[in-house]
Amino acid sequence: MRNFVLFTATGAGSGYSPMAPGTVGSAVGLVLYVVCVRLGGQSGLLIGLLLTVLVGTWAADRACRIFGTKDDGRITVDEVAGQLLSLVWLPAEPLVMATGFLLFRLFDIVKPWPARPAEKLPGGIGVVADDLVAGVYANLIGQVLWWLVLPRVFA
Repeated sequence: MRNFVLFTATGAGSGYSPMAPGTVGSAVGLVLYVVCVRLGGQSGLLIGLLLTVLVGTWAADRACRIFGTKDDGRITVDEVAGQLLSLVWLPAEPLVMATGFLLFRLFDIVKPWPARPAEKLPGGIGVVADDLVAGVYANLIGQVLWWLVLPRVFA
């Protein structure tokens, strides 16, 4: 069980990256996004997101105990979940995916309200919640860009 917890919490091992584990975890989120969309479209993505949040929160909680810290840098399942959320209801286009990736990383680093208070929630919930906030911000900006800005730019 310990191996499953650590594999899940570290975003398939991305948390062990010697450089920028959060960014590598977000890249794992992009790979999972492509798999979910190819297997089941937006429904598959929503199922993948829900499973990542539920199982990831559970695994992050246990990994915090294993690592002995509140939000150890090796825990990257939160980046995977936030990255998935940043692309919900957006087309699986390379430009959209790249934009969603960059927006999510920006908001994950900046931590706009209410990300910081969410981060203070207990256990795995606090580990994952702030990245979900970043994912919501990235998704909203992505929706605006896709539906309002890009059609005018490329018209």
